[in-house]
Order: sequence, then C-alpha cells, then structure tokens
Amino acid sequence: MAGPIEQFEIKPIFTLFEFAGHEIAFTNSAAHMVGAAALGGVLLLLSMRAPSLVPTRLQSITELIHEFVSKTLRDNAGEAGMRFFPLVFSLFVFILIANLVGMFPYAFTVTSHVIVTFSFALLVFGTVTLYGIWKNGLGFFRLFLPQGVPLILAPIIVPIEIVSYISRPISHSVRLFAVMLAGHITLKVFAGFVVSMAGFGTIGIAAAILPLAMTVALTALELLMAVIQAYIFTMLTCMYLNDAIHPGH
Repeated sequence: MAGPIEQFEIKPIFTLFEFAGHEIAFTNSAAHMVGAAALGGVLLLLSMRAPSLVPTRLQSITELIHEFVSKTLRDNAGEAGMRFFPLVFSLFVFILIANLVGMFPYAFTVTSHVIVTFSFALLVFGTVTLYGIWKNGLGFFRLFLPQGVPLILAPIIVPIEIVSYISRPISHSVRLFAVMLAGHITLKVFAGFVVSMAGFGTIGIAAAILPLAMTVALTALELLMAVIQAYIFTMLTCMYLNDAIHPGH
C-alpha cells in the first residue's frame, strides 16, 4: 500500500524538451493545474452562456461566488479595490477548484506544494507593491509607520513593519500549503489503518470501525477546509490590496 507521502510525488507525464541537460516535462502537477483552470473556465462559460432572470442551478452558483468575492473585496479594500476583482476572483476560483479536485481518489492536490502557493502569494505581493508605489509614490512607505504611532517609536516600529511586510508571501503561502498537506496526510494515515486492520480477520474488521469513522469525519473536515482555505487566501489578498490603495490607514 502506498505511503501517505507518495500522493504528493510529482511525476512526469511526457517530456517537452531538454534545456542545459535538464529534462523539461509536463507533470501530473501541471496537468491538474491546467485541468483546474480549464474546469473553472468551462463552468463559468456554461453557467453564463444563456443567463436568465430565473437562474439555473449552475448560474446561481456562479452568481453566488461572484457576489461573495465582490463583497469580500469591497469590505476589505473598499470600492477602489474592485479594479482588482478579476485577479481576486480568478485566485479564489482556481484555488477552490484545485482544493476540491484534490479530494478525489488518485487526484493530485496542487495546493499541497509550497511552490504553487508561494507563486500565488508572490503574484499578490508583487501586485500590491508595484501598484502601491505607482499610485502613492513615496507615500506608499507610510505603510511601515501606521497612522497615530508617535515618531519616537519609529526606530522600533518601522523595522518590525518592514520584516512583517517582506514575510507576507511566506505566511500567505505556507498557511494554505500546510493545511492541505497535513489534512491529506492525516486522511491517508487513517484510511491506511482501515485497510491494515481489515486484514486481520473478523476482529480486525470490527476494530477498523473506529478509524473508518475517523476517515469519514476527516473527509468532511477536509472538504470544509478546502473551501475555508480558498476564502482565507482571498481575504488576505484583499487586505493586502487595501494597503496598496490606502497606505498608512
């Protein structure tokens, strides 16, 4: 039986080309990322292909997601933040679908790899930094001295805020990665207990009831966390965008 870590192994599907002696391959991770993006695009296109006043189930889901993301963005970044709606909406839909797809047997969870979540976090960090400097100029650096803080505390507060700002991509990415990684490992371990104990005959099958119940409960919890983590990543993105729009507040 495969170990709990093997589900995260990146495997090449076919080789694209070689560069400097290194094989550049299309992997299972890349396939699932392309699949998640394609699935999200197809669902959105199908749901809004023929919009009606009385929405279908698929249209209702799309409208609910749209309203949910737009409300989250407005609440955290204000009306001015709506210019970033395409970015925030795309991140939420992709992460949500990638998390949910990873719950299927034999599927690959792309958000369980820190390089993927870090790439998203770095995209947000770069967007916030570049837009903040472009829009506010040197005023963007008021972010490192919050409004109302006495100047005498600046030598202490400013370095702390700078370190906190620079570490945002790390904390932003590790949270999603760690939760998905730990959840899938735990789920695999308890599922392994069920299979192993069932091999000991009648007594083993009876004893496997408890880990089976835990597996079912963990599956439900992991489904919930798949949605929650997509929301948390999106909410933090909105909060960081607010810093670019309203630095120092």
